[in-house]
Amino acid sequence: MKTYMAKAQDVERKWYVVDAEGKTLGRLASQVATVLRGKNKPIFTPHVDTGDYVIVVNADKIVLTGKKLDQKKYYRHSGYTGGLKETVARRMLATKPEFMVTEAIRGMLPKNKLGRAMIKKLRVYSGPEHAHAAQKPEVLEV
Repeated sequence: MKTYMAKAQDVERKWYVVDAEGKTLGRLASQVATVLRGKNKPIFTPHVDTGDYVIVVNADKIVLTGKKLDQKKYYRHSGYTGGLKETVARRMLATKPEFMVTEAIRGMLPKNKLGRAMIKKLRVYSGPEHAHAAQKPEVLEV
């Protein structure tokens, strides 16, 4: 018996839509990262992008447990000396909820060229509407 290795041109990609309303950020991110990576498929191959497209809606209604809203911080740097900026999760949720969800999922993907290709298959929207009805996405329960 030979081990099956998927080829990039043979992968059938599907579109899924996930409603993030009332879901915990980390738990949602880990399940979405699994689908983006393709680990839920029997043809999963570690060095090939076998994942599907995922649309996350209602990112502004995501939930953080404990005191994370006030204690979790997001950092960015301008590149200049002393240019480190920090933002608390409560403010980030109010201003850029799509960024919060995207970064949580990005942290669970591989840190290489393959991971950068996988994150491009993710679409995050803060409201309930998305612009991908033509792809006929299936609802993914997480």
